[in-house]
Amino acid sequence: MQSFEEERLLTAVVELLAEKGHVSASEIAERIAITDEASPRLGARLVAKAWLDPAFRQLLLADGSKAAESIGIMMRGVPPLGVLENTSDLHHLVVCTLCSCYPRAVLGYPPFWFKSPAYRARAVREPRAVLKSWGTALPSTTRIRVVDSTADYRWMVLPVRPAGTDGLNEDALAALVDEGDLIGVTIPSFDVAN
Repeated sequence: MQSFEEERLLTAVVELLAEKGHVSASEIAERIAITDEASPRLGARLVAKAWLDPAFRQLLLADGSKAAESIGIMMRGVPPLGVLENTSDLHHLVVCTLCSCYPRAVLGYPPFWFKSPAYRARAVREPRAVLKSWGTALPSTTRIRVVDSTADYRWMVLPVRPAGTDGLNEDALAALVDEGDLIGVTIPSFDVAN
C-alpha cells in the first residue's frame, strides 16, 4: 500500500512522462493491468500448446516472445523470453543469481523463494540437492543445466510432457503444469488412474 507521499510522487512522474510525450496515463494503466493479469497459467498455456502443436513448439523454442504474442500474451516493453526444453537427458533449472529477474509477462510475480539468497546460491552450487528438496528426483544420467535469468533476457522451461497424456486437450494439459515446472524445480505429473 502506498503512502500519500508515494502516491503524489507517482502521479507527478506519470504527469511529467505524459507531458513530455513519452507515455500516457492510459498506457501506464494498461501495462499495470497486463502485469496484474500475468500468472503461471499463461506459461502453462504456452507449454500445453507446444506439447500439442509441433510448429508452435518450434516457434516457442526459437523465439519465446513471438510465440507468446501469437496467442495474445502482451510482450511489449518486457525483456525477451527464452524457453529451455527439458528432455530425458537434460533438465534446466532457472535462477536469477543477482536479484529476481523473472519472466513476469508469462509467469506473473516471482514466488518469494525465487528471490531468496538461499535458493539463488544453492541452485548454482548444488542444483540436484535443490531439486531433491522439491521432491524432484532425476536419474543420475540426466544432466542439470542451471540458467541465469537476467535483466536483459528472461527464461522459462518447456518441461517434458508426462506419459499417459496423449488423449488430453490443451486445457487439460495446461492444468497439469504449475509454476515450479516452468522454472524447473518440479516436473509435471499425470495420474493415469484418474
